[in-house]
Amino acid sequence: MLQEKVIVGSEEWCSFPALGIPTIKARVDSGAKTSALHAINIAPFVKDGENWVKFDINPIQNNVKTVIHCESKLVDKRVVKSSSGFREQRYVIGAELEIGGQHWSIEITLTNRDSMGFRMLLGREAMNGRVLVDPSQKYLLGQPTTDSLKELYKTSDRAKTGLRIGLLASNPELYSNKRIMEAGEMRGHDMQFLNIKECYMKLDATKPEIHYRGGKILDNFDAIIPRIRPSITFYGCA
Repeated sequence: MLQEKVIVGSEEWCSFPALGIPTIKARVDSGAKTSALHAINIAPFVKDGENWVKFDINPIQNNVKTVIHCESKLVDKRVVKSSSGFREQRYVIGAELEIGGQHWSIEITLTNRDSMGFRMLLGREAMNGRVLVDPSQKYLLGQPTTDSLKELYKTSDRAKTGLRIGLLASNPELYSNKRIMEAGEMRGHDMQFLNIKECYMKLDATKPEIHYRGGKILDNFDAIIPRIRPSITFYGCA
């Protein structure tokens, strides 16, 4: 009996239940051989004598605060040529893909796709014999609403194993400052914005201190990122 094929557009929503990913938007690309999943904090480890890999994923585009922690048995480690022509060694895992009411196992490479937009790339090896692509269409299988996405990911959390980092600057709304804060949170760090205009230093040879507005002593940070504007010279030398 012939397998009924799923008809998809150039962009579709799919899921990986075994990885704890209830839905994720994928770029469907028959020109790409392998499938790729956005992953950060990738770390191999041994479990019951077998090679595994753990990683974090931000499954929603333009949202670095929603984090899913995943573990999977390691299938392989391969050199993959990206769309930009660079060769990169990637970990390969196996996972069951669910799309259009059907499900089957595929192989996925793990890589940081933060700059690519789509968190998932569905390549031709994963679609072979099971999928027909209409590149002129999108979301033929439907798409979730903003509220349903929030409901699906309401139990997700941020990683709590990172550092406590302070960003010492003057404008929390500056784009570059926002990106630093988001990048730190995405990697599991506890990020705190410190307004340089609201802090002062106690210069003591034996016990120097930095005080914040309200008399709070800033002594519980693992690292400080200074971003002092040229017009603010109070602590420029420091």
